[in-house]
Amino acid sequence: MDSTMLLMFFLGIGASFLGTLAGGGGLVTLPVMIFLGIPIQTGIATNKFASGLGSFSSVMYSLRRKKEPNQFYFFLIGLSIVGGAIGALVTSMLPEKLMNIVALVLLVFALGLTLQKSRWTNEQQPQNVSVKGWKRYLPLGIGIYDGGFGPGSSTFAIIYFLNQGQNYVQSVQLARVLNFGSCLSAFIIFYATGHFKWDVAITMAVASIIGNQLGLRVAKYVSIKLARTFLLSISCLLVLQIVVKII
Repeated sequence: MDSTMLLMFFLGIGASFLGTLAGGGGLVTLPVMIFLGIPIQTGIATNKFASGLGSFSSVMYSLRRKKEPNQFYFFLIGLSIVGGAIGALVTSMLPEKLMNIVALVLLVFALGLTLQKSRWTNEQQPQNVSVKGWKRYLPLGIGIYDGGFGPGSSTFAIIYFLNQGQNYVQSVQLARVLNFGSCLSAFIIFYATGHFKWDVAITMAVASIIGNQLGLRVAKYVSIKLARTFLLSISCLLVLQIVVKII
């Protein structure tokens, strides 16, 4: 492994670890890949491949800790697969500036939810978690965003599940489920365009799996105050990054 790949590997572990706990891992990996001369299309495709495999390892970790598979997990995966495919297709037809504006609006909204939510908990909730009514379909929108753009999608997902009454650890686990589905379908579409390099993808995928596993194991030790600080900080950084792009 040359020095470039080694740098990407360790940065990938750190980004995936952070992304598992609060979202925003793409803030690190995508700019680094672009800086190292990797085309942005290849960088996005690589992020989908790596993040998808990392999230898959997280889903397997979560399911193994249950007595039986949770059907809500599979519902979320199906929903996010559809969303990821739609997002990837739409992105190919929209100008980057418009996508940045859409991302900015969504991130500001997520930041507002984070600031106003005061009843987050780390108390143990029932194992068979789910969301009732029409709100159970809102993750489709997160999947569309993740498939077409990406940065901040895990932050959206964690905030969504926290606001639906799940505790922080469960929210992190469910966010990984969503991320797996949307990355899977988006990667297939991006791969079909030919913007893909296996050496870069495999390096980042291994880093993503390690970072995801570390993040899941640390999540249960993260206090609500620290988790809230993580989410606020990542949301603000994402908003700032996108504002700079638009300007």
